[in-house]
Amino acid sequence: MLNHALVQIREALAQVPYMTQINNEDDYERALALMDELIDDYDTNKQLIELLSISIEHWEDQADEFVEFNQAIANVDPGIAVLKTLMGQHHLGVADLPELGSKSNVSKLLNGAEGKKLTRQHIEALSKRFSLSPALFF
Repeated sequence: MLNHALVQIREALAQVPYMTQINNEDDYERALALMDELIDDYDTNKQLIELLSISIEHWEDQADEFVEFNQAIANVDPGIAVLKTLMGQHHLGVADLPELGSKSNVSKLLNGAEGKKLTRQHIEALSKRFSLSPALFF
């Protein structure tokens, strides 16, 4: 019984080898397309999604085409990344965040000006405004 299951697993993986390891751009594109299909029925496909996401993440961490992007995001403060995402989602500008002070202060925060970081008070105010856990900013 176990041997039969192993044979079935090997045969299935032979049909979609990128499920466990992406080796090139074509595999990556196929993996993304498959992920789009799997997500349509998340509950049924959860285990496959988790397996495929590991393969995709590994490729994106290692592929030459993502080196510049990975280096750029490695230097972004997580709290600022969350703030920028929220601003984009809610169509907010620097003048729309009185919780962070003046437009100039918001701009300095967003651009990573030296010494400018989200404070505990900023995070508490943003968490309350957007109904999010403060932990998201860390």
